[in-house]
Amino acid sequence: MYSPNEHPHTVPLAENNLQPFFVLHKASKSSESTAISPGRPTKRRLDSSPKVSLNNENKNENIKMEAFQCVWSKIESKIKDVLRSINADVFDEIGQWVRESFNEICSCRGPVDPSKSSLPYPFVHNGGLVKKLFTGLVFTKNIETVDDILTFAELGLNLKSRGCYVANISSLDFSTKNGIGGCLRAFLRQLLMVDIEAADVSLLASWYSDHGKYEKLVVVIIEDMERCSGDLLSDFINMLSEWSVKIPIILIAGVATSADAPRNVLTARALQYLSTSIFSLKCPAERLDAIIEAVLVKNCAGFSVGHKVATFLRSYFLRQDGTVTSFVRALKMAIIQQLSIEPLSFVLKLLVDEGDSKGSWYEDLANLPEELIKHSFELPSYRKYSSNRNNHVELNAMSLGHGLSEMQRLQELWRSRLMCLYEAGRYHKVALLDLYLEALDPELYNSRLSNQGYDSAKDRSLLSNNDKLFKLQRAEVTNQVIRKIRDLPAVKLSQLLKSWERLTKGTMEVHEKIMELQSQMVSEDVKSHKAELTDISKRHINRRCLNVEKDACTSNDKAVTLAGQMIRDTMQPIECIPFHELICFKDVDNLQSALAGDPRRRIQIDLLNFYKILKCGCCSNSGGTLSPSMHDTSIMYTLAQEHGDLINLHDWFQSFKASISSSGKKGLKKLASPKKRKENTSSQNNSDALLQARFCRAVMELQITGLLRMPSKRRPDCVQRVAFGV
Repeated sequence: MYSPNEHPHTVPLAENNLQPFFVLHKASKSSESTAISPGRPTKRRLDSSPKVSLNNENKNENIKMEAFQCVWSKIESKIKDVLRSINADVFDEIGQWVRESFNEICSCRGPVDPSKSSLPYPFVHNGGLVKKLFTGLVFTKNIETVDDILTFAELGLNLKSRGCYVANISSLDFSTKNGIGGCLRAFLRQLLMVDIEAADVSLLASWYSDHGKYEKLVVVIIEDMERCSGDLLSDFINMLSEWSVKIPIILIAGVATSADAPRNVLTARALQYLSTSIFSLKCPAERLDAIIEAVLVKNCAGFSVGHKVATFLRSYFLRQDGTVTSFVRALKMAIIQQLSIEPLSFVLKLLVDEGDSKGSWYEDLANLPEELIKHSFELPSYRKYSSNRNNHVELNAMSLGHGLSEMQRLQELWRSRLMCLYEAGRYHKVALLDLYLEALDPELYNSRLSNQGYDSAKDRSLLSNNDKLFKLQRAEVTNQVIRKIRDLPAVKLSQLLKSWERLTKGTMEVHEKIMELQSQMVSEDVKSHKAELTDISKRHINRRCLNVEKDACTSNDKAVTLAGQMIRDTMQPIECIPFHELICFKDVDNLQSALAGDPRRRIQIDLLNFYKILKCGCCSNSGGTLSPSMHDTSIMYTLAQEHGDLINLHDWFQSFKASISSSGKKGLKKLASPKKRKENTSSQNNSDALLQARFCRAVMELQITGLLRMPSKRRPDCVQRVAFGV
């Protein structure tokens, strides 16, 4: 799970710091031979390399990198805000418990004697608490600890802001390899801010008393109690309990299974010192729903995913033991894939900045090259839209801007209708993720369009519990939510309509129907209230109750009908909107392969097509043939393709030598003079030794990357090439 605030002493994850990667290689021999020599006239040569195209490609890559940084920084910030708010209630509850525990410790503590501050046994007042350690068990409900580490780091920051001294100790510190000394060193290092060889709690006592810190509490946080060594953790608790009053210490430990976890881990002696309180964090599914609502449904950065990709993200989340970190990683990879595949995907940055001024929106689109503008109108979604409408518009930046604005408007309608469904599903604990997947499905939308001629019949069928709004089985969650609206009591129905009124602001037609239904319910409440104050016979009272129930049923049925109309008329998925390819990622196969990873195949492709990455003139102009300016490992692997799977080392070296020396010999013939032939002979020997060293290094690199198997005993003069499908 992503922590809302990063710890000041932690280094940001390398995964979030995307930097350009450059491979330096040798200049070509021809450029070396044409070096300027003193007293020799030089001729100016025209460079025919395609600098303009290279500059354009580099510019596009820089724009996409800026778009990624802009989009991902906003999404990451939103995720941190969401997780901060979802943990706020639990953190406040823990903070209140910490303060109450500290007050109880202080109430039993007697006068402070500085001369005895370094002794373990506490000074108490009127008996009080002796060797009692207040312990908070936090149920994380996670199988993996990758989310818990960041959660407890955020908890530590929260407690520090409340005036506590906090030490976050990893469960890895409580291993038999480190011993009790390793636990104490990790504990003291965070508080004393120095490395200690001989760890002793008395050092902490001296530090605590010397600085007059008796008004502050020391909190020890362990993110996973069940992963600790039971004996070491028991010894650590026994040691802390001896100082629990003289140094007011509170223990907070994460637990993933049940309240019996301390009994399964700790010894009986350590258990008797604990005074436990239990707290519970939100489950991973609730955290995922909150992230989906903030990032994908409310579309904070303009980025969207298709139905198949969203389905894969859910399955990936479940396969990774429900860790939110894995979902965030997959979402980040989807953004990278979208920006690398779609040429116009950098409009995501324009969508992020669009809230500032619409003038800049159209101005940025007008500055795009004509080929990019033409590409946008050749997208399949727009061609399908234009063929259905049979309209001819001018293909320019202004039309593209209008199309993107219309896409945003339709997305806003889809978003508000989905949140209306989710508000209705809250009363029956329906997950947002399930509704989100059905709302993204383009087949469900097409099925609704095919049955638009039967709207009135469908409205009547909604009054029956046995009928469904959507005929397809995949819409079962949506059907269930709409049917359950009929069973809501009047109070909850009124609350639901208020939330619908808030969510549908800006849509006049639907908003007016909701307000009309609200006014109808208010009038019904007034009638029922007047009837209660009227003194009539019991027979009339029974008749009034029947009328009230009938009116309530009518209001619920009207709410059901209104929900069906909102979904059919305005809930259009992103994949059914023109130009959606610019902001919506749909290639689930690419995402799956990127997350699974195939590094050796990627290395193989990069070695063969290195010039596409380097984009240098000397290698790009070679037309795929070998050049001495190429990297040695690329030359070796290209030659390996010619030698087959079983490569003779001697032949391979001779081919490598010929490729390296091909242009060097021509230069030597031009520059060599009779006086320097002896020097050339000695330098030739040095050159052969250098070639052998370069050959051995390239072979070793291929072996390390797994593309080469070293010689066997049967064939010591040959190596085997390992090929992966390209």
